[in-house]
Order: sequence, then structure tokens, then C-alpha cells
Amino acid sequence: MNVRIWIIIPTYDEADNVESIVHAVRDEMNEIAAGEFRILIVDDNSTDGTGQIADRLAADGQPVEVMHRSAKDGLGRAYIAGFNHALSAGGELFVQMDADFSHDPKYLKDLITAADEADVVLGSRYVTGGGVRNWGISRKIVSRGGSAYARTVLSVGVRDLTGGFKCIRRDVLETIDLATLRADGYVFQIEVTYRALQAGFTVKEIPILFSDRAAGTSKMSWRIALEAMLLVPSLRTNRTKQLTRS
Repeated sequence: MNVRIWIIIPTYDEADNVESIVHAVRDEMNEIAAGEFRILIVDDNSTDGTGQIADRLAADGQPVEVMHRSAKDGLGRAYIAGFNHALSAGGELFVQMDADFSHDPKYLKDLITAADEADVVLGSRYVTGGGVRNWGISRKIVSRGGSAYARTVLSVGVRDLTGGFKCIRRDVLETIDLATLRADGYVFQIEVTYRALQAGFTVKEIPILFSDRAAGTSKMSWRIALEAMLLVPSLRTNRTKQLTRS
């Protein structure tokens, strides 16, 4: 069978999680599309052996491929590298998700099924039925405030613009021109969805419960979140310039 669905998981120092997330994703995907999927681990030269664990899983016959990058170069660059690899391999659907179980693999079926009706499907914390678990009040404020701010600045109706659990159809990635994406980190999540909307693609949000990681160290901080929000207005400016050049 063709490898139709690619689940792309960027990692940096996720030795506590990578094997468990691979097994959990594999088990879910075997129920959904056995033989039609690959799990692509994009490792940014982890210092804790994450890449070696992923290599062992691939060598053991798991439906896993591993991409080793030479340095920690940002979430956006990792996803772009993963997307390009999966596109060149003929993939049709591309799921992006975290390695730390904050994105529960049980929602994979909902994401992939919804892609029959939408070009981009977002696992959303902020639609009816969605939510977060094990977060402090400050992180809730930053996350909800960031999404509301980006939604207002970019004039879009998506409730969870900063969410990173997505299923994207091939023609979206080909149309938005990955080489021109400039944002990284959490703004990358906003930029991909915004570009898709601007290109006329449909975006659907499905509810998920987002849980804070149980193992490993979070990469999130107030500084990262605030810096990300300062970059949001540039997405609109950059998009306008790109359309003008076209």
C-alpha cells in the first residue's frame, strides 16, 4: 500500500516520551489506516539520546522513519523539513503533533476523518467540547490571550490559532509555498493556518482536551509566548507583500 498519511513529530530531548508516543500513535493508526501511514520523527540533535531511541524503533520494524537535523533550529524549520520529506514520498495527509502526549493520539481518527470535509483540521482547545488540563492560571491566560490577539490582528475566525495538533491536506502545503514561510516556534502554527485561509482553503476545528506533559521538560515560557505575539502583525505584512509580488 502507498504511504498516504504521515504523522510528523518534532523532537528535542524527548527520551522520556518518544518510544511511548510512537507505540501509541502506531496502535491508533493501525485501527485507522493499517499499512498506509508512517511516523516521521524529526530530531534536532537531542542531547539525551532521543534520536538513538527513534533509530532503534525504526530498525525494529516499527512504521517509523527518522530525520536527524544537525542542530536545534526551531519548531517551524523542523516541520518544514518533515513536510518536504513526506511530500517527496507521495503523502496525501500530514498530521503534526507533539511528542509529549499533550496531543492525545486518541484524537487522530477524528482529525483524519474530518479531513474528508476540510483542507486543514485543527485540534482545538477553544471550541465547545475542547479544553486544557493541568495548566496553571497564568498559562491559560497566555494561551487564550495569544489566540484571541492573533485572531483579532489577522481578522480570522479560528478559535485556536496557536494549536499545534493538525491534519493538513497535500494541496495546502503545495499551495502555501513552504519555502516562503518565515515564522518559527509558536507563530509557525499561526502562519500555516493563516496562509491556508488566505489561499481559500477550508479550516475546521474539532474539540480536543490538551493535557500538560507528564514527563520531560516543557519548552514553553512567558518569554517565548510574548516574543511570538510580537511577530504576529508581520504575518499580515509579509502576506500582503507576497501577494503584491505575485
